[in-house]
Amino acid sequence: MFRNLRLYRLHSDWPQQEDDLSQKLYNVEFKPCGAYAERSMGWEAPAADHSESLARRLAGADLFRLRTQSRVLPAAAVNEALEERIEEFRQRSQRDPSRKEKRDLKEEVESQLRPRALVKSDRTWGFCLHSEKLIAVDTASEPEAERFLEALRGALGSLQVTPLAFKEPVSRLLNQIFLGGGPTSFRSGDECRMVDPSTGKSSVNWLGIDLGDPSVQKHVRDGLKIDRLGVEFDSVVTCVIGQDAVIRKFKLVGASVDDDEVDDDPLANLDAEFTVVTGMVKRLLGALKKQLGGYD
Repeated sequence: MFRNLRLYRLHSDWPQQEDDLSQKLYNVEFKPCGAYAERSMGWEAPAADHSESLARRLAGADLFRLRTQSRVLPAAAVNEALEERIEEFRQRSQRDPSRKEKRDLKEEVESQLRPRALVKSDRTWGFCLHSEKLIAVDTASEPEAERFLEALRGALGSLQVTPLAFKEPVSRLLNQIFLGGGPTSFRSGDECRMVDPSTGKSSVNWLGIDLGDPSVQKHVRDGLKIDRLGVEFDSVVTCVIGQDAVIRKFKLVGASVDDDEVDDDPLANLDAEFTVVTGMVKRLLGALKKQLGGYD
């Protein structure tokens, strides 16, 4: 749960009760992808088959999950069927189809194959931290996060959010941590991405090496800018923080649980994990706010 955190400031009203939020999410409830539909998207219970509520409120945070189901049409299968259709066209018309006719034939092929195609589902987690007025989406992809927010906006009727930003640039703190002069609660990990500020495109990635090595640090001292940095926070969280304030590869240190300690109730396990995750996220955000002057 929550490997990535793309965070947004919430500027509009949020439902007061869990039931209120759940009822609004039912406005865009997930329904299976129809035979002729390419994709279906909607909200489902965080613990599928274990709750009728589409939201879960715990310790000042709301948990919800978006499900996207799509029909999978392998390109090879479409192309093979299209070749047969084009050959039939040639036999019938005694000429090759035009570009537009080829597009029309491909659409016909896809329409005929789609009802027989297999379906696959992708699920995206999200939560709202009431005290911080923040919405977190479990994705590093901005377009995917926008689709998530658009589905949430459709359910709530309105939703005003802006990407999380701090008063001081995150890159300043990442530089300090990388060079060993940052706050003691943060320690540099073994992953880093540097970019050339003069071009904005050239980049170099470091993974699984000692970032404290002088030959590595020399690149930053010579002008390269840190775009992302793997860090360990308070010996309880590891993650990769980007200068855009996106948190990737979020992981709780020592969070693995023995089978004997796992509750038989999946909902209880979900509640426990979500409570720990949101607690650690609030702790991490509190440290970032302290170092970067608060939210912008």
